[in-house]
Amino acid sequence: MAKTASSMIALGTVAPDFNLPEPATGKTRDLQSMRGARGTMIMFICNHCPFVKFVAHELARLGQDYMPRDIAVVAINANDVIAYPDDAPDKMVVEARQQGYTFPYLYDQSQQVAKAYQAACTPDFYLYDADLKCVYRGQLDDARPSNGIAVTGRDLRAAIEALLSGEAVAHEQRPSIGCGIKWKTT
Repeated sequence: MAKTASSMIALGTVAPDFNLPEPATGKTRDLQSMRGARGTMIMFICNHCPFVKFVAHELARLGQDYMPRDIAVVAINANDVIAYPDDAPDKMVVEARQQGYTFPYLYDQSQQVAKAYQAACTPDFYLYDADLKCVYRGQLDDARPSNGIAVTGRDLRAAIEALLSGEAVAHEQRPSIGCGIKWKTT
């Protein structure tokens, strides 16, 4: 299993805007209409990645726990679905239902949004404040599919809780590790 680390954009970077289709509803969703009153978490995920599969239950819990607290949660799949058909939009609908995702799961067919965010791996997490400035980018927690550590979401949850309480989010942040985004070759 090849491991890729997230790119760790500069804190304070403003979230790039986007308009992407949501396969589950057939609607196009944009960042401005989905942003949370207190913050927005954007994660790059996919269906087939073992790292995402390992944490999928925690991703569902994050949506359930924080969306009612005015943190928008949005997932984006940017993988090349020709080379990785398990990540195709119709399969995203099934995956979201099976995992219990209550947040929008969007499809970045052009991969331009992933590039704008400098996303590198799945999963890759970005937390923005109410002004859409990045306050956290990095790992969910220390758990990996083969290290025996339980998935808790500790690092990302601590950042969200700090944002919600008006405290500074810790500047020491560790990169996410996962499968590299499957970029198109043509």
